[in-house]
Amino acid sequence: MRNLDVTTLRSFVAVADAGGVTRAAGFLHLTQSAVSMQLKRLEELLDVELLDRSGRTIALTASGEQLLIYARRIVALNDEVVERLTDQAYEGEIVLGVPHDIVYPVIPQVLKQFHVAFPRVRVRLISSYTRALKEMHEKGDCDLILTTERALDPKGEILGDKPLRWIGAPGGTAWRQTPLRLAFGRQCTFRPHVVEALDLAGIPWEIMVETESDRTIEATVSADLAIHTMIEGTEPPHLERVDHGGALPELPNQLINLYGAHSVKNVMHSTLADFLRRAFAKPEAARLKIV
Repeated sequence: MRNLDVTTLRSFVAVADAGGVTRAAGFLHLTQSAVSMQLKRLEELLDVELLDRSGRTIALTASGEQLLIYARRIVALNDEVVERLTDQAYEGEIVLGVPHDIVYPVIPQVLKQFHVAFPRVRVRLISSYTRALKEMHEKGDCDLILTTERALDPKGEILGDKPLRWIGAPGGTAWRQTPLRLAFGRQCTFRPHVVEALDLAGIPWEIMVETESDRTIEATVSADLAIHTMIEGTEPPHLERVDHGGALPELPNQLINLYGAHSVKNVMHSTLADFLRRAFAKPEAARLKIV
């Protein structure tokens, strides 16, 4: 395997741009002999002539013209990587707020992707309820937030529109019990809509667990003591969608909204917003709805 050296390619590009070794050497702050030696090594590595030295001025051969295209791209990419990893402009912190129920499975993938793009930027993830996140965003405590809600406020952006699903223990029977036992968070925005759907269907219900802890809810549901509701596709692997065959009412869709993207501060914020859009976008969505 033969490897090209970026320093040598930079010298080659400089010679091509300057029209000669002497001027290129001055631009690179190297001696003329050092630049000539680098070009010679490059020709030996590729086993081709890159420069036509038959005339009074140096010209590129056909191989040299071809290499120049790649050399410019390699040098530019090298400089971009170095700048991205070392420039203080790509340092700092972004505060991202996400509701508990949609952290998995998407957000870890987004954070990993963003870290690759901006390794020197810290993303501080805050997980809370939609109502609390919107209050934090209004106060300026979060740069970007996601929400799960039925409507969209001004300056927000819809990333997804997904149905709520009944969730229970694998093979569980809690959904067959009367009254239907439910497990919910105290500030869960789904709860009023779920209760309304059950009342309209004439299904008696009771709250088995009311807590601030998602872990407590998952433990109760996993033990088949109650059922829960989650946005489609966000249920953890140890729970499953209840196959009730129509015995339970259909639940309304929930919007996954993004706030803060309209006032992005820099390229890091806009990139994180783009990663979130792509992660939550439906494949069939032609474009995002922006208000």
